[in-house]
Amino acid sequence: MSITAEDVVRLFEEDPRARRRLAELLVSEPDIRLAIVSAALREVATKRDLEDLRGEFREDLRRLEERLARVEGKLDVLLKTFLAFSVPTLVAVIGVLLKMLLAP
Repeated sequence: MSITAEDVVRLFEEDPRARRRLAELLVSEPDIRLAIVSAALREVATKRDLEDLRGEFREDLRRLEERLARVEGKLDVLLKTFLAFSVPTLVAVIGVLLKMLLAP
């Protein structure tokens, strides 16, 4: 009977002590330790990565601020337009109501 790779994996899953011994054996070998560290470092963000990300974030923030300023400008125009049409209508309605109340 031959042992498959799947069998070996299953045996290590079932035996925490054996897993620790294997890990200790692997990291005691300089070439293997270097390969493990190199693989792990590829997944770690560097200071330069963070600086690049910060720059991208600031650029996106500037774009959002510009868009927000445009939206605020459009809202200001919309409010002024609304008031320009609503106030005279409201004054006219109030005038008509006052006239109805005060007229004999």
